[in-house]
This record gives sequence, structure tokens and C-alpha cells, in this order.
Amino acid sequence: MALVDVTKSCLDSISQISEQIEGSVLYLDAGSTESFQYIGAFPLLLNHGVRAICSLENMSSLDAVVDWNANSDPDRKVVVVTTRLLSDAHRYILRCLSTHPAVHCCTIFTSISEIAHSAYPDSPLGPDAFHEYESLLVQDYEELIKKGVKKPLQPGVSNFKDNIDLGDEGRSQLAPSEEDISHPQASSTARDSYGENLIADTEVGKNLVVSVRHFPMIICPFSPRVFVLPPEGSVAEAYLSAKHEDALSPGLPSLSTGLLSDGDDIPPGATLTANFLYHFAAKLDLKMEIFSLGDLSKTVGKMLTDMSSLYDVGRRKRSAGLLLIDRTLDLLTPCCHGDSLVDRVFSSLPRRENTASYTQIKTSKSQLKQGPSNLERASLDVQIPLAKILSEEDCKIENFRLLESIEAFLCGWDSGNSASQVLDLSNLKNKIHDEKLPQLENELLRGSLVSTESFRGTPYLETLLDRKTKDGTILVKKWLQEALRRENISVNVKSRPGFATKSELQAMTKALAKSQSSLLKNKGIIQLAAAVLAALDESHSSRWEAFSNAEKILSVSAEDTSQSLAVQIGDFINKSALLGLHGQKNGKFGVSQGVLSFQDTLYLMISGYILAGENFPTAGNDGPFSWQEEQLLKDSIVEAILENPSIAKLKFLHGLMEELETNLSRIKSEESKGTSSDQIDIDDLDDDQWGKWGDEDVDDTNNSKEKVYDDMQLKLELRDRVDNLFKFLHKLSSLKSRNIPLKDGALDSDNNFSGDPYASRGLLYKLLTRVLSKNDVPGLEYHSSTVGQLFKSGFRRFGLGQAKPSLADQNVILVFVIGGINGVEVREAQEALSESGRPDIEMILGGTTLLTPDDMLDLLLGKSSYF
Repeated sequence: MALVDVTKSCLDSISQISEQIEGSVLYLDAGSTESFQYIGAFPLLLNHGVRAICSLENMSSLDAVVDWNANSDPDRKVVVVTTRLLSDAHRYILRCLSTHPAVHCCTIFTSISEIAHSAYPDSPLGPDAFHEYESLLVQDYEELIKKGVKKPLQPGVSNFKDNIDLGDEGRSQLAPSEEDISHPQASSTARDSYGENLIADTEVGKNLVVSVRHFPMIICPFSPRVFVLPPEGSVAEAYLSAKHEDALSPGLPSLSTGLLSDGDDIPPGATLTANFLYHFAAKLDLKMEIFSLGDLSKTVGKMLTDMSSLYDVGRRKRSAGLLLIDRTLDLLTPCCHGDSLVDRVFSSLPRRENTASYTQIKTSKSQLKQGPSNLERASLDVQIPLAKILSEEDCKIENFRLLESIEAFLCGWDSGNSASQVLDLSNLKNKIHDEKLPQLENELLRGSLVSTESFRGTPYLETLLDRKTKDGTILVKKWLQEALRRENISVNVKSRPGFATKSELQAMTKALAKSQSSLLKNKGIIQLAAAVLAALDESHSSRWEAFSNAEKILSVSAEDTSQSLAVQIGDFINKSALLGLHGQKNGKFGVSQGVLSFQDTLYLMISGYILAGENFPTAGNDGPFSWQEEQLLKDSIVEAILENPSIAKLKFLHGLMEELETNLSRIKSEESKGTSSDQIDIDDLDDDQWGKWGDEDVDDTNNSKEKVYDDMQLKLELRDRVDNLFKFLHKLSSLKSRNIPLKDGALDSDNNFSGDPYASRGLLYKLLTRVLSKNDVPGLEYHSSTVGQLFKSGFRRFGLGQAKPSLADQNVILVFVIGGINGVEVREAQEALSESGRPDIEMILGGTTLLTPDDMLDLLLGKSSYF
């Protein structure tokens, strides 16, 4: 039987729609662009006859003529692939159609199913969502056509876009540079033919054929068996919990207190996740036996069971197990800086900025809900700095040639109106020739990770996912050596077996990228090596190591007493505050390498309080520490923020930062005035001033009272904010006691599997170890189908009750963590599978998103937090 390969399934799904995309201009939104990038789909799309691939959100008027010439027909066929709800993507689709006035056929592929569209809260579409949207889009497009032909068309000039106003449809205004090129003109023959086509198509709105289809296989696979959802898709951005007492963040499930959501209380993220998993399993031809751990997972499992009972009757599929897990059952693992090369890469490299928020166009009805209006996930499109790998001379030459090509294109496209643009490009060329523009070099020479790039058939990312930093770095070095040997390139560098240094990797990578042919043939390993080099850079690695060492210290202190742990947390706070104050006095606002900032120590408090809650479960509702210990921590934080407000820029201080900085400036100015007043000469006092001395004392007294009152009020406000911070930390420390599946400690008995106090494993490892050993897991629920329940209840009457299925009996197991996964958990899941002695099991690991420690900081204390 064929092995399950999610990457191959994604590529096969694209091949299945080859007829629809052939000869079309293809528009991808941000989510589908990331997905297609990871699976390496762009060459496949071009092989299937796609004329051009464009961005849906960053649409340009030049998209209409991207592959156009005087002898070709205008674009008649447009295809849109989106990971958004149709209502959210509508304004972009409408703008896309208005850019192609000759379009006759528009096909829209959405990753959100028709059932999910109708079930989504406040959705304007009903049960027949796709057909309803087809009619609505045609109606809106016809209205735009009527607006577009109010003015008479002048010969040879297109007024189509001039007369279109998409403001009512929520269209964001185009940038000035885009408006300047919204009416490109070519040769006279081309202009005449293009204008004739527009005149002939004034009734095209009535002939537009719109088709909406479901395309579920839009995911971001890191390997054939590990994937996450596109961060800018509706499924990943839909909130997983509404704001209430047991909720931590819209991007995380609520605490598992045993109260399941029902009806209108079900978060949209649960509905969309259930629909995705159902169609994902159907595409893989799998019939799921569903198990869940956590309240939200149980809700999703119940929805999946109901869908399977309705639609899977009579279908013969391969049996598989689905294990759903709530992320809030284990927040410590993604918060910690574990030993994973992939986690380091994604934490160190800059990401592509998210596109304009779709949620700004939602109706006011959605804002009346308890859920948040916006949840932003970090993009997975890492920007690999290839400019540092290639030589500076090569960068300069390539930039120069690129600008020459753009200049030649503009000259040929519009010889009459491109003079100013050509002049600007010429000036830019002169700057590149005379100066160095590192920012432009970095912009032009950025790489990205592609999961299908392989070494002798083995994908690079798949091999690195379950590797620690040292092992992964050595493996990258081995791949570079093999590539250099294959290209007959020698590198004069000292190399030690079993070790890989940054200088070795840099020298080998530069040698491999020196020639253009070698660069193109080995682009996969070159990009990966550049990403590893960036992660190993001192500016990133020192902070990661400092975090890792601090977390180890907290872990050891948590094994001792609560007092020891509290003292250690206080020590981190005081040291970081002192270093921040010292840096401010010296005019150095950055953080020294290897030293944690004050904001970093506040983030460490999250790990410290979670550890305290796990190791001191008998602590009261007021927190794991005594009143005296916690009061010392509060005082340290308050004093540190008062002395240097710039060191803590977190959500809980929003609205107070300006007052804190003003107060600090006033104190400094008073100190400087006091110093200067001590140096006043007695001769400066004349006799006339003695008569007003008493009045001045009264004024100074009043001013001083007001200042004291202002200072006291500011301190009280700050203390209230800090008290709220500690209340949130108390909630985190109660995760074990309030999450019902963790209460009895069944998953804590094997806290240290290796005997190493630093090698404690996460929940996923412990859970899979028990499940694959066929041990009972308290709180793990099996979701039986309706037909199965009828059979079991019927046979039970005759004493023939059926035993509860076991997840370990399945040869294919899909594990999905609602809320996200990280690289450490991928490695631990593979370790649990290998230690089980079951090589026949195929395990697929998925999650809502890829979580880094910085992402967790944003979810718990940042703008995406309910705190």
C-alpha cells in the first residue's frame, strides 16, 4: 500500500485542475502563495499552461498585459486561488476582474468548503454558498461595468479603470505609483487593437461566467508527513476561544474545564478546523477513527464524527486514527527555547510582512461578537539573506543588469511617457555604480525555504526537522561537501569530523555559489546553508543560548522549593533592569550579546510560573509563591519600569508609556536644576527679592504637593497594571489544576525519561508513548460514529459489547495540535514512534501554525492576548 505523502497529494490536486487553469492568468492570495511556495508548485503551474502568476492582494494594472503582445488576444480567463472566505476575498476578486476587461471566464478555488461558509458566524452566504456567491459576483461586476462605460471610450485609450470606483465594495486605494501605470500604452497598432477589444466588450459583464469550487489541499508542508496551515488563511486566523475567564488568547483554545462549547458558543476556528480536517482526510482517502484530548478538541471531534456519519456511508477507505490535542494542555514546550535547528531558523530570520488585514472590511455585526476582530499569525515565508553569501561585486553587477532590463522594458512599452521613469532608473544605476546599497541588495537577493528541494531524493527540510542544532549543522556541512565534490570545487578550509563551524559553512557556501551554473543547480542547499548561517550568527545564537540557560536554571530551581524559584526569577529581573539602566546612562539602548533584556525576563516569568504550578500543585489560588515572595517580584518590576520605561514595551503598559517617560524626564530635569542651583552665587540675590520670599515658598509648596500627587497616582496606576500581570501569571500557574486531563498527573509520572534534569519531554511525547504502548490516558475520548453507536448498543443487549478501539491499532495516525506545533515536538513525536518498536506505523503531524517562542510571547502577553 502506498505511503501517505501530503506534499505529493497537494501537487496531485493541482494536476487535477489542469483543465481549469490552462491558458489563464492565475491569482494567488497570500495564504495560497506560501503553500505553493513550500510544495514547489510554481513550475508545475507553468507546465499546465498558466500564462502568468500574480498576487491577488497586490494586484497591478500591468497584470493584464504581463504576457501580452500585439498578436495575442486579451486575457479571457482568470483563475483565483484563495485561502479566505469568499466574503473576505470579494473586494480583491472584484478588483481583479476590473483589471481584465476582456475576461469571459472566472474560476475561483477556495480552501474553505461550502458547508464551512454557511456555518461560519455572520456569514452572508447560505447553505448553497458557492452558487449564491457566483450570482452576487456577477451582479457586482455588472454594476462596475455600467460605471465603467458612462464616459465614451476614446480611440486608442482605455478609460475602463478610470471610471471604476470600488470604494463602495471596500477596495483599498491603489498606491500612487500603481495609479501612474494604470494605463500602459504600447505601439500604435497595439493600442488600437486593445481599444477595439475594449469597445467590443462593453457588454462583457453580462457574458461573464463565474465558477466557484472547493480546493482543500492548501497547506504548508515541511515534509511529506509534517504540515501546518497557511498563516494568512481564514482557518489559521479564526479565533479558537472567545474572551472569558478560562481563555488566554484568541489564538489558543480555552482551558479544558469540562464545559464543552455548543451551538453559537463554538468558536469559528473550531468549525473551520473540523471542515478542513474532514476534507483533508477525504483527499488522502482515509477513514478516521477520532480521538481527542481537551475541550476544544472534543468539540472538533464531535463535529467531524457528525460529518462522517452523513457523508461517508458506503465509502471504502483506508482506516486511520486521528488524534486531536488542545495546545493549552502544554504551553511550556512552545515557550521554551529547545534544541531544534528548525526552531532557531524560524526565530532568527526575518519574515515577510503580512498583507493588508482582511478583517477591516468585515461588517459591524462580527464586532458585536465576543471574539476578537483580528488575529495575525506570523508568516512562514522566511527571508534568507543571500546577499551576504554572494560576493559584493556579484551583487552590484546583478542589480545593475536588472535595472537595465527594467529600463529597456519601459522604453519599449511606452516610448512617449517613460522619460521620467527612465531618468529615475538611470539615477539609481549611478548610485549603485558609485555607492553600495545593501538594502537594495538584500531586497533583490532573498531566498526562501522549499520543502521539495532534496538531496538525492531526500528533502532537506524533512531531514532537518527532527535534528538538534549540532546534528543538523553537521548534516548541512555534509551536504555542502557532497555538492562541492560533485561540482569539482575545492575549498581551502580546515575541517574537523563531527564538528561544523560557522566559518566552514560560510566558506563552502560561498565557493558553491560562485559560479552561476553551480548556484542554480545547488540553490536548495545554498539557501538552506544561508538560513543556518543566519541562525548561528552571534546576534541571534547568543540570545537563544541565554534564554536556554536561564530556562534550565528555572527548571532546576523548580525541583527544589518555591522560594528558590522565586529568588531566581527576582534575580533575573534585577540583573536585566540594572543592565538596561546602565545602557540608558551610557546612551546604548540595545542589548548586549548573550544578555537578556528586561522584557525577556518578563517572558521568562511565564515559564517560571508554569513550572511553579506543575511542581507545587498545593499552592493556593493566590499563586504558587508566598505573599512576601511575590511582593518582592512586583516591587522589582515597578521600580525597574519607573527608572527606565523603555525597557518594557508590552501590551499591559499601553496607554501608560507616555506618562512614564514624561515622569522620568521631569525627574531628570529637576535633578539637573537642583545641581545647578547649588552653584548659584550669593551675589545674584538682591534686596528686592527678599520681599517676595514668603510668597514663593507658598507657590513651591503647592507645586510640590501636586507633583507628589501626580507621582503617587502614576505609581498606583502602574502597580494596578503589574497586579493584573500577576493575576494572568496565576492563571498560567493553574494550568495543571484547571485542565481536567492533567489533574490526576497521569502524564507527569514519566517527567524525566532520560534521567537528565534538562531533558524533560513535552506532552506530545508522553501522550504518544502511552498511546502506542496501549496504556490508558485519562481524558482521551473516542468519538464513535452514529452507525457504530447503534451497532454497539444493539450487540450489548445480547452480551456482545464491542471493545473500545485503540489508536495503536491503526497503521496510519494523524496527530493535529489545535493551536500550533514547534520543531521540538516534531522531533519528540518521531522519537516516541521509534521507541515504540512500531516501524509499520505512518505518523502525520499537523498543527494550526508553527509556533516560535516569540509567537508565544505575542499570544500570551502581546497584541494577540486577552490579557
